[in-house]
This record gives sequence, structure tokens and C-alpha cells, in this order.
Amino acid sequence: MNVTYHSHHGAIQESLHVYINAGLKYFLDTVKAPDIHIFEMGLGTGLNALLTLVEAERLQQPVHYTAIELFPLEENEISSLNYCEQLTGRDLEALFQLLHQCEWEKDISITPFFSFKKMKSNLINFSTRQHFNLIYFDSFAPAAQPEHWTTEIFEKLFSFLSPGGILVTYCSKSIVRRAMQAAGFVVTKIPGPHGKREMVRAIKKS
Repeated sequence: MNVTYHSHHGAIQESLHVYINAGLKYFLDTVKAPDIHIFEMGLGTGLNALLTLVEAERLQQPVHYTAIELFPLEENEISSLNYCEQLTGRDLEALFQLLHQCEWEKDISITPFFSFKKMKSNLINFSTRQHFNLIYFDSFAPAAQPEHWTTEIFEKLFSFLSPGGILVTYCSKSIVRRAMQAAGFVVTKIPGPHGKREMVRAIKKS
């Protein structure tokens, strides 16, 4: 699609800001849950999953993580990623590799606090009976994948969420916010990561 996976301002800081701080930590600060179910639209490089695993271990918070990805990275692309080096966690490398190398369509216990299931599917055709507490919406931007930013797609995602569930994404375009609101979300613009003024947190009210 001739687009990059991450901001040139820094992949890790962007993912920490948008998905971990504004998503996972915000949810855990507002809702006390014995475990948490997360859905990620777009596994991509696996960074969001890795950072969530790190946080789950730090907090000893059980997390069940489901991600879909239609175009998995090639082995040479995975081996070129230096997230674990940047996070100064050499022990993370084996876990990061397992995220990419584990079997598809199967629940895998990566650590005692992090279970992982990846599915080779696109969002339009994906369906599930599982309800999620949190959605990381990390699709490519509307200019590259306009079919993912429609009212119909956000209605589907709204149905995936449990009452009180949260969706976070880096995109705050007005057309995207209107589509979310039409789907039933209560939408809030919040400060974005470095290099981006705003992002969105959308909530399915109880």
C-alpha cells in the first residue's frame, strides 16, 4: 500500500501513547476487571501486542489478546525489528519471536498473564462471539484503507465490545469521528502522540 507502519517520530512512543496509556492503562484505571479481553485490528509488526504483554506482566494482570492480520510480515522483516533492544529487554526477544512464530487460529499462552490468538483475516469478513473490553484500532489510515473507517465497520466493532468497552485509535479525522458516533460510540478527542495533535478514544456506554 506504500505506507509506513509507524510514525517517523518513533514507533514505540507512539504505540505506548495511543494504545497502552490512552487505552489499556485508562481502562484499568476506570474499570476493575479480573481479566481483560483485547482485540487488535492489524497485528502488523507485533509492537502493540509486545507492549501489552510487558504491561500485563508488570501489573500481573491477565490479558487475553486477539489480533487479526491479513498480510503477516516476512521472516526477514521480523528479524530486522529492534523493539526488544530499544526496550532494553533481551529476555523479551524470545517472547516477541513467539508472537510471530506461534500457530495461527489458536489460543497460545505466551506467559502466565498473556494469552494470544492471531487470525489471518480481514476486518470486513471477520466475526466472533467473543466480547472485548478494549479495541486497538490500528488499521492503515483512511487514505490507504477507506473501507475500514466506515459507519458499518464501527457498528461491527461496537457489537464486539462489552458495555463500558473502549476503542482507541491514532486517527481523529472528523469523518472518522462522525462514523463512530453514528455507530453508537461516545467519542472524545484527546492529545495525540509526539508529532500528532489529537487522537480518539471512543466508549460504548453501559
